[in-house]
This record gives sequence, C-alpha cells and structure tokens, in this order.
Amino acid sequence: MRAIVYEKFQGPITLQIVDDPTPKDHGVVVKVTATGLCRSDWHGWMGHDSDIELPHVPGHELAGTIAEVGKQVKNFKVGDRVTVPFVCGCGTCYECHSGNHQVCDHQTQPGFTHWGSFAEYVALDHADINLVKIPDEISDITAAILGCRFITSFRAVVDQGKVQGGQFVAVHGCGGVGLSAIMIANALGAEVIAVDINEDTLKLAKDLGASKIINASNHKNVVDEIKSLTHGGVHVSIDGLGSQTTCFNSIANLRKRGKHIQVGLMTDDHKHPNIPMDQVLANELEILGSHGMQAFRYPAMLEMIKNGKLNPEKLIEKTISLEQAAKELPLMNQFKNRGVTVINSF
Repeated sequence: MRAIVYEKFQGPITLQIVDDPTPKDHGVVVKVTATGLCRSDWHGWMGHDSDIELPHVPGHELAGTIAEVGKQVKNFKVGDRVTVPFVCGCGTCYECHSGNHQVCDHQTQPGFTHWGSFAEYVALDHADINLVKIPDEISDITAAILGCRFITSFRAVVDQGKVQGGQFVAVHGCGGVGLSAIMIANALGAEVIAVDINEDTLKLAKDLGASKIINASNHKNVVDEIKSLTHGGVHVSIDGLGSQTTCFNSIANLRKRGKHIQVGLMTDDHKHPNIPMDQVLANELEILGSHGMQAFRYPAMLEMIKNGKLNPEKLIEKTISLEQAAKELPLMNQFKNRGVTVINSF
C-alpha cells in the first residue's frame, strides 16, 4: 500500500510502498477514504510522543470502509463505513470497565502506538468497543475530522465542562480544537468568547458562533478584557492550543467556581506551566483535562450533527492528497490554516 512514512523524528517525510496491515483477531483493517491532518501528528513527528517506534506512519483521525475482519469481531463486517476515536480502549482494564475508554490503561492510538491512517489501509484493535458506524447522512470527509479534535472538544464542553445555555465560555486558541469547541458551546446556548492571534481565524470563529472575539496580539491583558466582557469571568474556559500563556489565561479568566478544561497538548517546555494556584484555591476553581471520547458517546454527538445543531463540515478548509500531506505535516506549527485539512486522495 501507499503510505506517508518518516524514519527519524524531525526528518524527511516520504511517500513509500509498504506492506498492507493485517487485523488481529479482535481487530479490523479499514480502507481509508479520508483522514484529518492534525497538529498532534506534528507533535508525533517532532518526537514529543514516547509511544512512537520508527519507522512510522502517522494519522489518527479517519473514516473508511472495513476491508478485513478478525475472527473474534462480532458487531462489524466487511463493507461497513466506520470511524473511530483516536484513543482506542482495550475493553478489559479498570478504566474501560468503568466506561472511561478514553483513558484506557492499555490504550492503542493509530498513528502513535502503531501505524496510522496516512495510508491506503489502517489496522484498528478491539473493534467491537472502538468502532463507530457512520450514518448515511454524514460524509466520510466530515466523519474523518470527528475522531480527535471534535470529539475531544465535545467531551470537554458537554461532559467535562457541563456547559449550559446562558453561561459564558472562553476558548483560547482557535485551531481545529478551539473552533470545534466554539461550535459545540454555541449549540448549547452559551455565549462564547474566542481568543487567537490570527484575524482570519477569529473571523471564522465568529462565523461558527463566537459572540465576542479577542486578538491576543492587540490586547495587553486578555484576562482583564474577558473579565470585563463577562462581568467577573467565564463559567468555563478551554485551552485549545496548549501553551504556557493560553493555559494560564484560561485559568485566570474564570469566575468563582469556574472550570478550566485543558484540551491542547502540553508538550516540551510547556509540560509544567505556571498556574495561578492562589486563584484556584480562593475561588474554588476546577482544572480538568479532556482526552478523546468513548465510542459509546458518539451517538449523542452524531444526532446533533444529523439534526443540524452541529455542522463540523464548516471546519474544513481544504482537502489534499497523500503526496501533499508529506509537505504539509512539517508546517503544522506555523498555524497558517484557518480550518481543518483533510486527506481524501490516496
């Protein structure tokens, strides 16, 4: 099969012919029809993820058709259109038994723990608990962008943040994660404030439901601006980027008993950020993470998409080929795109 491969971290990314994958007894092989290009893939190429063994095929947001099924798989068959959360549970550990597959003790992640979806085919483990059938109303390209940024934001806003109509929500960083969170929070009736440094991206954030936008490069104190706009701070704040500055601001702009949700990856020098712990204590703030979402939670999200409350396809900026992805992946940290890029030509 054709696949995008890198053989050393931060090294050349090339299109190669490699062996087709085979399914484990509990897994499947999916013929990939669409796969999102995500900043997490860039983190992997940079060497920020210790699970990756070289040489490596990246890619973890995907949709496709099942091409081969392991002998223990009961709920899926060849020809089914499927997608999958980027964190796949084992189904047997304590966390999976408690319903928290997104933090499985033995999780697998396509594009990280094993070869991913920047290829014609990808193997997926423990199919019966991880695969999600794609409704007829949703295209493969739309389904492909759900599996990382959108589901993580959905869990952050709905399950972790428990956002309600009338609340103030701040989103720091309007990449794929941030834009997804804006759309979801707006659909729930929240008043959303979007923060970024790119004016074009902020315009898109406005189109997707942000009631206020703040260009952080033009404001000396983002926290004071947000507290002024919200008469004391937001109820829920999301760091969609993952940096020292966005994390601090996201916590500091909360009102009393507010919730900060960390969604953007904190890597390298940002792993241990400064936190205004005095405010956390005095104001009884909550600090939560959001790491993917369980497959069994997809129906609630898919129903909102089918009935038009959520329109993730609006996040898609462009589609590209596998060859183009090899050139685009190393540039992900330049933040030149104002939406999501999807590979749909293999």
